[in-house]
Amino acid sequence: MQKVIVSGVIASAVLLAFAFLCLMLMPVLLPQVAEEYYNPAFVNDPARNALYYVQPVILAFSLAWFWNRFKGILNGNWLAKGLEMGLIYLLIATLPGMIITYSAIDVSLMVVATWLLYGFLQASIAGLIFAKMHV
Repeated sequence: MQKVIVSGVIASAVLLAFAFLCLMLMPVLLPQVAEEYYNPAFVNDPARNALYYVQPVILAFSLAWFWNRFKGILNGNWLAKGLEMGLIYLLIATLPGMIITYSAIDVSLMVVATWLLYGFLQASIAGLIFAKMHV
């Protein structure tokens, strides 16, 4: 259990840094996508915006628990295991959520694609951390 907590804390810190980095790079790398966030469909409430930084912490601990439960079925070296973790999360959680989001909210396919990539990268980063720590 201690490994789950320690790796969850480490993954939380790394995913928080990754979230902040993505927030800073989005307007520079994809200005058209960043401009879509001015759409009234997006809430701009500082109290709710803070949830953007809570999500990586919740995700890190959720994935740490998942990793601890299912690490035995992942094959390969630490890199393959980490990326497989990202793929599992992409297919089970992110893709279905993005399909329903795209069907119900006025966002472009490019925005949804960036969210899919972001979710995959988050889970892969966490998976890589867990694979290295839970040898």
